[in-house]
Amino acid sequence: MRVVPHILHVAQPVEGGVARVVTDLVAAQLDSGLRVTVAAPPGGTLTDSLTSLGCAVRRWDATRAPGPRLPGEVLRLARLVRAVRPDLVHAHSAKAGLTARLAVRGALPTVFQPHAWSFEAAGPVVNRAALGWERFGARWAARVVCVSEGERRTGERRGVRAVWRVVPNGVDTARFRPEGGRADVEGAPLVVCVGRLCRQKGQDVLLGAWPEVARKVPGARLMLVGDGPDGERLRLGAPASVRFAGAVADAAPWYRAADVVVLPSRWEGMALAPLEAMACGRPVVVTDVDGARESLPPEARAACLVPPDDPGALARALTALLLDAPLRSELCARARAHTLAAHDLRRATDAVTDVYRELLGGPTAPVVGPYEGRKCITT
Repeated sequence: MRVVPHILHVAQPVEGGVARVVTDLVAAQLDSGLRVTVAAPPGGTLTDSLTSLGCAVRRWDATRAPGPRLPGEVLRLARLVRAVRPDLVHAHSAKAGLTARLAVRGALPTVFQPHAWSFEAAGPVVNRAALGWERFGARWAARVVCVSEGERRTGERRGVRAVWRVVPNGVDTARFRPEGGRADVEGAPLVVCVGRLCRQKGQDVLLGAWPEVARKVPGARLMLVGDGPDGERLRLGAPASVRFAGAVADAAPWYRAADVVVLPSRWEGMALAPLEAMACGRPVVVTDVDGARESLPPEARAACLVPPDDPGALARALTALLLDAPLRSELCARARAHTLAAHDLRRATDAVTDVYRELLGGPTAPVVGPYEGRKCITT
C-alpha cells in the first residue's frame, strides 16, 4: 500500500515574501496529493491563506528574532513535531531554521531554506553569532535549499558546509501578467517600489536618490507599496512626489501602473517583487545583491542593475529609464518572456518536490515511521 508522505512546513514570517513562498508550495503540494501541515505564529496573512487551501495549520508561537524566548520556542516546536509525526520537516527563513533544527536535530529529514542569510541582516556582533550558528546548524539539515546561486555562493564562501540545492524563486505567471486591472494613478511617469518597509529593502536609499530623479524628470512620482517597522520614519520628510500606499492584498495592479519598478535591497536570496513585476511586463531596477543578477534577463543587466547603498547610481538608472521610452518598451517584452522561461511557479514547486524525493526515497517509498523522541524509525 502506498503511504502518502506528510510534510511539515515551519515558518516564522506570516506575511511578505516568505509567507507567499510557503503558501505557493503548500498549494502545489496539496494538489499533488501530499499531506501537508504548517506550523506558524498567528496573525499576518499566512494562516488565512493556508486555511482557504484546506491545509492543516498548527499554532507555533515564535518571535522574529532570537532571544530569551528561544528555548521555549524550541520546546513547543519539538512537541508539535511529535504530535504531527511528519516524514519531513521544511523550515523557512532564519528563525524557523534555527528552531526547527534544534528541535529535530537530524532525527527526521530536514530541509532548511534561508530565503536570505541571517548573518547579512544585522550588526557585526549579531552577524558573527548568526554565522557561527549557520556553520554549526548545517549538520542538522539534510538539504539546504537556496533560491539563487548567489545565495548558495554566499553561504559557501562564509564557511557553511551543506548539501546544497538551488531552486530559483518562481511566481504565478497567470496571476501576474500584463493584462488586468491597474492602480488608479493619474498621470506619468510613475516609479513603484513594492516591499516591506524595513532596512533590508532599502527604501531609505531610494528616498535619498529620489530628489535627483524628480529634478531631472519633471512630474515623476514615487509610490511605496507595503508596510513595516520603518514606515513612520520613512514618511517623515518625504517630498510631495512620494506617496505611501500601505500594505495591499494584491500588488499586480501597482506593477501594471508603473513605468518602472524598483527594489533597492541591501541583501536578498532572490526577491519576489522584481519577478512579479517582470511577469507583469514591467522593467525593474534592482541592486546587485544575491539573486538579483540571476533574476534579470541578461540583456537588462547593464541598465537595471546598480550597486547596493548607492543613491547616486540608483538615481541615474531610474532617470535613464524614465527618459528612454523605447528602452522601457524593449525591457517590458524581454521581462515577461524571461519570467515565463526561468521563473514560472510550477517549475519552482516541482523542483522542491524533487528534493523531497531525494530524501524520502521516491514518491512511493516515503519514510513511514513515527517521530519518537530522538529516533526516526524507517522502513
